[in-house]
Amino acid sequence: MTLAHFYGKGLPGYEGVMLPGKLLVLEGPDGVGRSTQIALLREWLEAKGFAVSYSGLKRSELASKGIASAKQGHTLDERTMNLFYVADLADRLEREIIPALKAGFVVVTDRYMYSLIARSVVRGVNAEYIRAVLGFCLIPDAVFYLKTNLDHLIPRVLRKGGFDYWEAGVDFQHKSDYYDCYCQYQSQMLAEFDRLGKEYAFRNIDATRSIDAVFTELKDEIGQIVLELKPSNSI
Repeated sequence: MTLAHFYGKGLPGYEGVMLPGKLLVLEGPDGVGRSTQIALLREWLEAKGFAVSYSGLKRSELASKGIASAKQGHTLDERTMNLFYVADLADRLEREIIPALKAGFVVVTDRYMYSLIARSVVRGVNAEYIRAVLGFCLIPDAVFYLKTNLDHLIPRVLRKGGFDYWEAGVDFQHKSDYYDCYCQYQSQMLAEFDRLGKEYAFRNIDATRSIDAVFTELKDEIGQIVLELKPSNSI
């Protein structure tokens, strides 16, 4: 059983709360294979008898519809849009993630505060400001970063349907060429994730390998983390 620890002051009323579950984060750029790995991990963990809860950006009842609407209009400045995402994360922490951890679930989340920091910093938002705003975030049990490079990322994105307005960073670069925008934006994002990985002790997973190879490494790592939740012969 683990005592709740936050990066800052935390959410009101949760200081000293015991959380018997485990919070696992998968980070990495769009197209790297996070959704595929999370689906595989969820199936594997449930087959082993663990209760599993899933969360991800833009999925809160409070903010998800508002974020989708704001992205259609492209009218909010960088700080306001990022605060919209912060509200989404705060709502999911309070209403989904922490209750599941209190109930002993393994919570797997598709991205977390680190993506919000990276996106904010690359778009010119003050790094100390966004970190202070995100002080309510619970410290996860582990952060797995699916590490890749542009040479591997670009073909994956093209197979999925091409460059997205937001993931190409067109919203703040104001260029007409999506490819150039994408390369510049994702290069900056990958560099920022490298810095965040050192600061927050990411566990780097080489995502340039096959799906099976990545999944096998994740299983090995996560199997050790969840050992205390069930008898060792169940892993």
